[in-house]
Amino acid sequence: MPVPPVPPRASVVIVGGGVIGTSIAFHLVEAGVTGVVLLERAELGSGSTCRAAGGVRAQFSDELNIRLGARSLEAFTRFAHRPGQEIDLHRVGYLFLLSTSDDVAAFERDVALQNALGVSGRMIDVGEAKRLSPLISADGLLAAAFSPDDGHCTPEAVVLGYATAARRHGAVLLTGTPVLGFETEGDEIRTVVTGGGNIRTGAVICAAGAWSAGIGAMAGIALPVTPLRRQVMFTAPMPDLPGAVPFTIDFASSFYFHREGRGLLLGMSDPEQEPGFQLGYSDDWLPRLGAAMEHRAPALAEVGLVPGWAGLYEITPDHNALVGRAADPANFLYATGFSGHGFLQAPAIGEVVRDLYLGREPFLDVGPLSAARFAGDARPRPEAHIV
Repeated sequence: MPVPPVPPRASVVIVGGGVIGTSIAFHLVEAGVTGVVLLERAELGSGSTCRAAGGVRAQFSDELNIRLGARSLEAFTRFAHRPGQEIDLHRVGYLFLLSTSDDVAAFERDVALQNALGVSGRMIDVGEAKRLSPLISADGLLAAAFSPDDGHCTPEAVVLGYATAARRHGAVLLTGTPVLGFETEGDEIRTVVTGGGNIRTGAVICAAGAWSAGIGAMAGIALPVTPLRRQVMFTAPMPDLPGAVPFTIDFASSFYFHREGRGLLLGMSDPEQEPGFQLGYSDDWLPRLGAAMEHRAPALAEVGLVPGWAGLYEITPDHNALVGRAADPANFLYATGFSGHGFLQAPAIGEVVRDLYLGREPFLDVGPLSAARFAGDARPRPEAHIV
């Protein structure tokens, strides 16, 4: 396919057309920034976003991630009005199932912090967890953590909403347009080289997800983002499935499920998965999934399973995002490496990057998310034991 021609000039070029890139584009043009150009190598949302499980939550173990999640939850609840798109939001809650005393103690601390920040999570006993999520087995469980305001929605619809509104406000979003390199003048990027021509620009924002390390290298910036395959499956339709099923996670195994149509979406992390751009779905994870499912939700063993998809997490060494502005080149900003949390934090990140670009103070300090923390920066890092 021929690469479409690009505008010769832009105030800012965003690299990456997933939920982070389209959120940034929307927030910039809504704030009155003109000359916003977004470049996507494939189709909008076709990278990690369209393979996301769709969970949205504020249940985290540190203030920074809690506030990013809570701010985004607020935006998701208003998404039909701003930017203007139905996203099939189901606020059925997030339910973490806990089977060790250490995990219970950690979640008790986390819930106390969440409550202090206005998040309505709570610790519950095993009986209540079973009532909320009847498919689970209580075997070995000690307690659970539940936040009723959390839930899940449709990633593709979120991208569509942001992209449509960004275009309506004047942004140019181009698909099938890979970035091939940058040309600098002094300590700033001044030209973005693409297959459709060169763009003179005032700034570049990297929102390329799992592909961000390569974009950063073109700019001379180390963005330690590693791609890691995650896979999901679906059950066949389940006629007796309750209308509201919490997003349920067995914390010890990482096995999770939530309602998807007339059945369930299932997934879990795979400790044997090698890093890399492996995008094909395979059956090699099924024995581990089957064992976790038999232990925590044995009723699902009687339900037919349908292969799902494979997608990429964008992992950083400490499983926290990279958000900030580079020192050199000084007009290179980045929002990447969300390690599975990018979709749920996208609305807040769009706000933050907008403000960083405009030289304004964001609603919270994202300094601890600077990529400089991996180059000896002494700033404290957020905790992230909740995956």
